[in-house]
Amino acid sequence: MVVIFGGAFNPPTLAHKVICEHIFKSIPVNEFIYLPVSNLYTKRSLLSNYHRLQMLKLMTHNMKNVEVSSMEFDDSDYLGTYQTLLRFQEKYPCDEIAFVIGADNLEKLPKWINARSLLSEFRFIVINRQNIDIDSYIENHPFLHEFYANFIILPHFNMDMSSTTFRTTFDPSYVSKEVYDYIIQNQLYRG
Repeated sequence: MVVIFGGAFNPPTLAHKVICEHIFKSIPVNEFIYLPVSNLYTKRSLLSNYHRLQMLKLMTHNMKNVEVSSMEFDDSDYLGTYQTLLRFQEKYPCDEIAFVIGADNLEKLPKWINARSLLSEFRFIVINRQNIDIDSYIENHPFLHEFYANFIILPHFNMDMSSTTFRTTFDPSYVSKEVYDYIIQNQLYRG
């Protein structure tokens, strides 16, 4: 299985790293790929593609079977997760492709671009977030329940750490030393 972890990574936190480690311990994975979303994705206060890519590379530099992809950076428009996963399937034709989401994204998932195709053709690894009862949520949601077999639920992850909180608190314990040094050196997230 090839696991794709998409997100803003603005900045990449230790939680992003621990999620990767948790997935490797929980299910058989051949390759784990961090996929930072392009600046074309409309999100407030999103740092440049370049800086987020550099921070991810610093965070993952000694992680085995882990890479960082800039695939979405080259797109001229935001195409959505489905189109991106199709491209990964072309690159890894013999592997099953799975996409990581936090349980808090289950509510929005039915509204994603090509949601029905996305959920029918790919697996989704759901990480516990905000103490959501993942099984019950999917069971009781008519649309998500239809694709229950394509969800891999990893409920035993309890790390309350987010990029947003780091940007608010500037707490160095939220990021790796290399990432924090990079943020300081490049004067990021300050004004």
